[in-house]
Amino acid sequence: MSTALPAPAAAIDIAGRRRPPLSLVVGEGLRLRLLWLMMIGGAFVFAEPSPYEIGALVTIGAFAVTGAIALRPALMPVVFVLIVYCLGLTISSVQVMSDAKVVPWTAVSWYLAVTMVFFAAVLADNTAARLDAIVRGWTLAALIAALAGIAGYFRLFPAAFDLFTLYGRAKGTFNDPNVFGPFLIFPMLIAMQAFLRGGAGAMLRAGALLGLLTIALLLSFSRGAWAHFVVSAAIMVALMFVTAESRAERWRIVLVVAAGLVAATAFVLVLLSIDRVADLMRERANFNQSYDNGPMGRFGRHAYGWQLALDRPLGLGPLQFAKYFVEDVHNVYLDSFIAGGWIAGTTYLVLVGMTLFAGIFASFKRTPWQATALAAVATYCGLAFEGKIIDTEHWRHFWVLSGVIWGVALANRNSPLDIRLGRLAARGENA
Repeated sequence: MSTALPAPAAAIDIAGRRRPPLSLVVGEGLRLRLLWLMMIGGAFVFAEPSPYEIGALVTIGAFAVTGAIALRPALMPVVFVLIVYCLGLTISSVQVMSDAKVVPWTAVSWYLAVTMVFFAAVLADNTAARLDAIVRGWTLAALIAALAGIAGYFRLFPAAFDLFTLYGRAKGTFNDPNVFGPFLIFPMLIAMQAFLRGGAGAMLRAGALLGLLTIALLLSFSRGAWAHFVVSAAIMVALMFVTAESRAERWRIVLVVAAGLVAATAFVLVLLSIDRVADLMRERANFNQSYDNGPMGRFGRHAYGWQLALDRPLGLGPLQFAKYFVEDVHNVYLDSFIAGGWIAGTTYLVLVGMTLFAGIFASFKRTPWQATALAAVATYCGLAFEGKIIDTEHWRHFWVLSGVIWGVALANRNSPLDIRLGRLAARGENA
């Protein structure tokens, strides 16, 4: 992805090209590095606050002090929905303020909503360079976490197994394999794009990265993450096929995907030849688990939970479901109603629906960042799907993706004009 400054709304020179405003030039290199470092910090969640939280505070502060955050009118509807969602959680939390964990949990919800607005606002300007910083930082973070998870699972150095696994499953630098696995998927889709569209060198590099991340994803033994990847990869390939510029590009996608499926199958078979991997894979692939089935299993709890949500307009309050049903909700949509009542539950559904619509619409805009938009919306679709079986409302990368989608959608509002001006300038230079 190019790191050249794209042209936000500003003065136009005599050649017809937009000049970036001074606020985007002064200190922009520092801001890009902070975005990159912030995303790398997303890989380390051993402690609270994590490096991501510290990086977010510094990065948001740097952008704010240098005047590089602008809330566009088009962003106001989603900001309104976020505020109502967080207010719903806050109102419901009043019932259970005696629980010491409730106030920090609610505060984190507000903070994550702010990070989503931040990403959306800053990506509306200098979109290509800032998006590139986010993608590169996230990819490096995923690589670090994946290598740690692989090292832990195969005990490549002393104490690695204790540090980077949980219950025999790779968790890398995360606290939970079920969060570790999904964190890898957006960089995996970016690597898939390079593999499908790049030259020989790009395919080799992307293939190596994709192979490492795939091993880590499999070793997380997270069924939700596996399903998330399959759904997201299928959606992205379909979007790439539909938005391809030529028949030749479509044929290449078909052929490379077919070859990739054969290679992936062989790759998985090799992993399954390791007895320890095969045994845990069989166990995790079995959907007849005691914690899934029965009246108080995962899906039984969902049925009781929805009945309770309908009876309690204010919900139970954050972190209270397990006090009634032993385990956590493991359904983010139900949890939004249980934790924040009808207000938070309804607005969360609206937020996800709005973001899906904005992402799909943005995917069909021919822009320099279209490929990243495709990967982002495909990953978000998988996350929305996975939310039916796990609580994702405090996953940092969920809110990053949401902000990326809205930032790209805002940037796309000006992109047709920018493209036309670029063509006019090129014609003038070639005249």
